[in-house]
Amino acid sequence: MPKITVCIPTFNRISLLPYAIASVLNQSEQDFELIVCDDGSSDGTPELISEYTDHRIKYIRHPQNIGKSNNMRSGFDTASGEYFIKFDDDDRLTPNFLASTAAILDQDSSIDFVGTDHWIIDINNIKDEVKTEENSHRWGRKDLPAGIVDNLLEVVFVNQSFQIGATLFRRQTLQELGFMLPNMQNCEDNDLFVRLALAGKKGYYLPGLLMEYRYHTEQQGINRAIPYLFDKIRYLESYKFESEELEKIRQERLMETQLLLGLRLIEKGETQKGRELVLAGQSFSTAKAWTGLGLSLLPVGLRGKAFDALRQMRG
Repeated sequence: MPKITVCIPTFNRISLLPYAIASVLNQSEQDFELIVCDDGSSDGTPELISEYTDHRIKYIRHPQNIGKSNNMRSGFDTASGEYFIKFDDDDRLTPNFLASTAAILDQDSSIDFVGTDHWIIDINNIKDEVKTEENSHRWGRKDLPAGIVDNLLEVVFVNQSFQIGATLFRRQTLQELGFMLPNMQNCEDNDLFVRLALAGKKGYYLPGLLMEYRYHTEQQGINRAIPYLFDKIRYLESYKFESEELEKIRQERLMETQLLLGLRLIEKGETQKGRELVLAGQSFSTAKAWTGLGLSLLPVGLRGKAFDALRQMRG
């Protein structure tokens, strides 16, 4: 049985996947298995994987696309390591990630997972120090002390300081919670961390830029934003916190997400559903809500230009 299972879910990323795989094979900790789970790629990924001869690499290929979280779950179900990490096919681990995080779990059996900070890199694998610094500040990692996190629910829900691809877990802990929820394509990582905190699990923060998160244009656009916002609503509606402060934050984020999704749907031409969501989230920003409702009266063909003009004015 390997000490660590590393899982890389992939879908049509043949140009970036080799970098992710290489980052695992080049780890200073070599006691691992690597599971690549392929969600029906049509870009030659099977042929790429066939070129690897390392016996530690396991390949799961789904002939048809089964969805992001279901693909991840297939990799997790195959895992046999004591520890487990999943990271995306466009990201990379730094050479000492596995050794550094596993050492913490080795030393204290009460710790359920260890998260780290990470670099921001571009499509050419160039580290962006400015964006990395901004990212660490934005998600509260610059102010997060090393060690066991006392206020875990606040850290993972309010600050969202932990990133799933920069975190090593005890596999047993994830098994107890059922890992990622099925049929959830976005916010499945946020949801998992909240469930871990609510279950009383113990998280440890290890400062250091030990993973590389790639930022590129494929991650943007209205067609990606709409499914993300739908799943974010599902995620935010899954809980009701005992803490009044956290519950207030949850409600505010839910209304904001309803409003943003409503505006996106109006822009795309799904007018009725868009209006309903805008009205549901109008208390977050009355001005944005009424602007969106006003733009919903325009012909669909003109809405995109009108929304773009408003974004430029705001910018």
